[in-house]
Amino acid sequence: MGCLCSTLFLAPSAVLAKKTHHSAHASSAHASSAHAKPAHTHKTKPSPQHTGSALSDDIHVMAWAQEAAPRLQLDPIWLQKVMAQAQRLPLVEKLVLPPPSPVAKDWATYRARFIEPTRIQAGARFWRKHQATLARAEKEFGVPAEIIVAIIGVETLYGQNTGNFRLVDALGTLAFHFPQAHPRATERQAFFRSELEQFLLLSSRSGADPLSVRGSYAGAMGLPQFMPSSWAQYAVDFDGDGRVDLFGSPADAIGSVANYFKAFLWQTGMPTHYPVSLSAQTDMDSLLAPDILPTFSVASFTAKGAGLNGAALAHPGPLALIELRNGPNAPSYVAGTENFYAITRYNWSSYYAMAVIELAEAVTREMQNSR
Repeated sequence: MGCLCSTLFLAPSAVLAKKTHHSAHASSAHASSAHAKPAHTHKTKPSPQHTGSALSDDIHVMAWAQEAAPRLQLDPIWLQKVMAQAQRLPLVEKLVLPPPSPVAKDWATYRARFIEPTRIQAGARFWRKHQATLARAEKEFGVPAEIIVAIIGVETLYGQNTGNFRLVDALGTLAFHFPQAHPRATERQAFFRSELEQFLLLSSRSGADPLSVRGSYAGAMGLPQFMPSSWAQYAVDFDGDGRVDLFGSPADAIGSVANYFKAFLWQTGMPTHYPVSLSAQTDMDSLLAPDILPTFSVASFTAKGAGLNGAALAHPGPLALIELRNGPNAPSYVAGTENFYAITRYNWSSYYAMAVIELAEAVTREMQNSR
């Protein structure tokens, strides 16, 4: 989502980089969509200029700035000046809307975007280059190196696609002009208003220029595409240089992804999923009702007609029946564990989680085969 690391963030290393000690708790909406965007794989041009109208044309924006400055303990002149230069981007408003004609979910098509040679080879290179850091993160946080590698690969192709929207424009647009045609417009606008505030707090505390920071159209930043609230709460200084930099420090990105998963209760050594067999007698309605939330013990899972074998029968925690639709063909199913669910805290999608898992497996094989 355009590599910015060698241009915008080469000199101003303070940009969103000093450690913050913000105690905001992730809301349920945030936890379920921490990055608030679909994953993108297209490469963006280095720095196109997305243009629109002045956000300050809306009297509510400047009224909010006047109210927010004392509440957030921000310099009111600084905040007014920033918001006076922010742009309302019609493109962003379009991008957050669901497609007018829903497309049938197709796991094979989705999978092909991520489990492909370029990304697999890039993942192996990233792993080899940062092997010691990944090993340290795995030891400290208990999250497998391959999962960390796969997250960064799915999110930004290891920094190649980090985004080219000015964050203040993208977040400002969604904070004040979230499209009302969206089925969850009120909830989503409140979420983005909060993320805009978090971004401005980070910028102010670090001395960064908020007009220079770029990311996704939904406000996600850096190699791991953290939203501002995730940056404030979960990002860590893993290279020990006294600042957090998710744009220019792969070590900080690695440690921050691992810390994120630890916070969302990743369990060391637990598989992400098991094979499952189903039959005409399987109680599909009951098994699919909780969606991706692990709810069933092994006994209740199998009692509803879902077949498990081997290690799955000794699984100690709850399971979920994960359905991956295949367009016009029969869906695929797995039994998801609490670690599968943990991956969906990064992006609330079983397809996303399975893509991360399978990219992790593919990069691991590439590493083994290249020895």
